[in-house]
Amino acid sequence: MYVYDTYDKTLINQRVAEFRGQVARRVNGELTEDQFKPLRLLNGLYLQLHAYMLRVCIPYGVLSSHQMRKLAHVARRYDKGYGHFTTRQNIQFNWSKLEETPDILYELAEVDLHAIQTSGNVIRNTTSDHFAGVSNDEVEDPRPYCEIIRQWSTLHPEFSFLPRKFKIAVTGSEHDRAAVKFHDIGLRLKKGANGNIGFEVLVGGGQGRTPVVAITIRNFLPKQQLLSYLEAILRVYNRHGRRDNIYKARIKILVRDLGGCEFAKQVEDEWRHARKTNANVSFEEEERIRAFFVPPPYHAIETPVVSFQKACSEDVSFRNWVLTNTYDHKIPGYAIVTISLKPHGGIPGDMADDQMDIVADLAQAYSFGEIRVTHKQNLVLAHIRQEDLFVLWQKLVEHGMGTANVGLATDIIACPGLDYCGLATARSIPIAQRISERFNDRDRLNDIGKISINISGCINACGHHHAGNIGILGVDKRGNEAYQITLGGRSDEHAAIGQIVGPGFSEERVVDAVENVVEAYIENREGKETFIETFDRTGLDPFKEKLYGTL
Repeated sequence: MYVYDTYDKTLINQRVAEFRGQVARRVNGELTEDQFKPLRLLNGLYLQLHAYMLRVCIPYGVLSSHQMRKLAHVARRYDKGYGHFTTRQNIQFNWSKLEETPDILYELAEVDLHAIQTSGNVIRNTTSDHFAGVSNDEVEDPRPYCEIIRQWSTLHPEFSFLPRKFKIAVTGSEHDRAAVKFHDIGLRLKKGANGNIGFEVLVGGGQGRTPVVAITIRNFLPKQQLLSYLEAILRVYNRHGRRDNIYKARIKILVRDLGGCEFAKQVEDEWRHARKTNANVSFEEEERIRAFFVPPPYHAIETPVVSFQKACSEDVSFRNWVLTNTYDHKIPGYAIVTISLKPHGGIPGDMADDQMDIVADLAQAYSFGEIRVTHKQNLVLAHIRQEDLFVLWQKLVEHGMGTANVGLATDIIACPGLDYCGLATARSIPIAQRISERFNDRDRLNDIGKISINISGCINACGHHHAGNIGILGVDKRGNEAYQITLGGRSDEHAAIGQIVGPGFSEERVVDAVENVVEAYIENREGKETFIETFDRTGLDPFKEKLYGTL
C-alpha cells in the first residue's frame, strides 16, 4: 500500500491545526453554525440528527493493521465503541463530540489517515475493486492509478468548488466489482488492439433522484494520458454544470442534457488543449507509485493443501463459509477472504472496536498486515494461505465475524437511515435487521442463492437501492414510513437500474413483501438460474402478481 511522504504528512498536519482553530472559534461562539458549516464539511464533519458524524477517508479501501488499530482506538475513546463502514469504502463515526474532533483527526494523522474531501463539492474518495492486485481475472492492478488520482485531485485548485460532489471508480477486471457504471467517472483497465493497456472511460453514472448508468465516451485511452483526460472531463463539467439547482447539478444531468455525443466531443476538444498543459504523470513518477503496490512475498504452493481439503470435507459450517466467503487467488495455495459485517440480525457495515482489533491482528498474522474495505460494507483479507483458512475461520467465528453469507440474501447493503441521518425519510437499519432474521436459515439461503438486497432511507440512495436485485427505498408517506420496492438492479459490468414494481408497503408489510418476491423467483426459476437471471427472463409480471394479486 502507498506510504505517505513528507508532503502528505505536512498537508494533513497543517489541516488538523487549521481545523483545531476553527473548532475553538465555533465552541467559543465566534462562528455561527452557518459560518462553521463549510469549514467542517471540508474536514468530513457532518451534523446528523443526534450528534456530529465524522467520515474518515480510506483511499481505494486499503488499510494497514496499524491503521485499523487506530480506528478501533478512535471508536473506543471518542465514539460509542463502533464504526460504520460505508459504500464508498470509508468509515464513519456517528457520535463525535465537536470539541474532540480535532483530537480525532490528530490521532488519525499519526497513521496517515484523514477526512479531507470526504464531503463537499469536490472529488471524493476514489474507489476500486476490493480484489485489486490479487484476482485472477485482472488485466492490471488499478490501485496505483487510484493513488495517482488521489494525489492529483487532493486540494486541486481548479476542482475544489465543483457544481456538485464528484465520484470516480477504477477497476482492472472485466467483471466489475467496483460499480464503475454508477459513478460520475468510471475507469476500466483493458487491453487495446496492439496489446497495450489503457482505460475505457465511462461518464455520467449515478443514483439518487435520477439514477443513470454511465455511458462510454472513449473506448480506449492510453493510460499515460489519464490525468489530462480527467481534467478535460472536469473542465467541461465545471464550465456547464448547474450551480443554480442542487438537484440538477450532477454531471449525469449535464451528459443527459447535452447528449452523449456532444459531451464526448466537448471533452475531446478540451483534451487537445489539456494535453499541452503537461498534466500527465511522468513514467518515473508512475513507477515510483507502482513500487508501493508490489505483491507481498508469497510462497507459491503448487500441490493441493491436504489440511484445507480435509477440513472442508469434515466440517460443513467451514465448507459453507469457504463457498460463500472465499474467492480464487491468482497465486496457487492462497485465497481471498471476505469478512462479512452482516451478522444475522446485525446492522450492515457496523463493527465494534474489539472486532477491529481482532481483524488487525488476523491481518498481521495471516495477510501481510493488509485489510480491504468493500463498497458492499464488508472487509477483505486478500492474502490468506489455504492452510490457514480453517484457523482463521475459527477465530472469526469466536469473535462474531464468521457469518457465511457473502452474496446471499442476508448480505444486505443499508445506509444509516433515519436512525442517524438528517436527510433520511425512513429507517433502513431495522428493515435490514428484520430481513436478515427472516432469512436466517442456511438451507434456505443456499436454495435462494446469489442475490443482492439494498436499502436506502431516502431518495439520495446512499444504500444503492437502485443497483440491488431487490431494492428498497424508504419514503415519508403522510407522516408514516413506507417502502417502495424495485427489482432487477445490478452494479456489475451489466449494470441496470431496478424497476419500480408498484405501490409501496408499510413498515409492517415490507419484509413480507420481500419474502413474496423471493418466493416468486423460486416458483419461476428454471434450472440453476440466479434471481437476476430469472428476472431478466420473466420481467416484472410474475413478481407483481405475487405482490399484488392477479394482474
